[in-house]
Amino acid sequence: MIGLPLTIGLGFLFAAIVFPSLATLEIALLAAMLAPTDAALGKPVVTNPIVPPVIRESLNIESGLNDGICVPIVVLLLGLAVGTQIEGGTFSHVARVVIEEIGIGLIVGLVLTWLTTVMLRFAERRGWISQHWVEIPIVALAAACFAAAQASGGSGFIACFVGGLLLSGLGETHKKDLLRGAEHMGEALALLTWVVFGGVVVARLIDRVTWPAVLYAVLSLTIIRMLPVLLCLIGTRTSTSDKRFVGWFGPRGLATIVFGVLVLDEKLPGNDTIMLAAGWTVLLSVIAHGVTANPLVKRMPRRPSKEVEAQEAARATR
Repeated sequence: MIGLPLTIGLGFLFAAIVFPSLATLEIALLAAMLAPTDAALGKPVVTNPIVPPVIRESLNIESGLNDGICVPIVVLLLGLAVGTQIEGGTFSHVARVVIEEIGIGLIVGLVLTWLTTVMLRFAERRGWISQHWVEIPIVALAAACFAAAQASGGSGFIACFVGGLLLSGLGETHKKDLLRGAEHMGEALALLTWVVFGGVVVARLIDRVTWPAVLYAVLSLTIIRMLPVLLCLIGTRTSTSDKRFVGWFGPRGLATIVFGVLVLDEKLPGNDTIMLAAGWTVLLSVIAHGVTANPLVKRMPRRPSKEVEAQEAARATR
């Protein structure tokens, strides 16, 4: 509620300076495209037990929330940038877009996930589904949520996220069985996405490198990301080193790529500049965050978890 709007605002200010040729709406669009983070690129951090749980959970939840929040913002800015006719005034248009993106995505995610859960429990009670096939329905559910929401005019991101939240109502055993295959499938598809990005997009970026695009990419990964995080955490018990750690690990990835595809389809006047800036930001993020993840984690002070502290206390008592 604080850091994300600050990130978009700061990104807008720097983009207005670095890219004076872009229109105002195109500048705002670029800032919103680069605001979401990607936990998949930061997996060595969010899954490493050395990193305190509060930091891992914060980074993971942030990456899950901010792309869904940015969807209606990006869609609205894109519609205004391409000259969408506003029916009934600006305010009503904004309200309609936000309600459609969030509301339809919310309803689709809840309904499809609830139906899937009911069917899985029904089939399991009757022995109609084997252990080897129990991993498949969740992968299909994610695809169905995204496709149905997009086809209905809503946000596929929000539908999938809400569906994932609803699945937390299942028992712990069910969740592990159901999500095991989905996690492996998600990793495989993410790797395929990065292969395509590296093989197709990067080759074009190298041939069309511009210093403003690279400069903005560096600013986006450092000041534009880190300053809002530091401001957000003022007054918390988080140490200064942990604040810098959280601020640095805000990798850009799949959400920005998807937003870039949406923008590319509309053929805006500033498309080339927007795509170069977004592409170089993702490319530098893949390299910088990938290279620094393990070294920075190893430099963190060793802080025992609650489980370890409880075991040590039990030994001391004995």
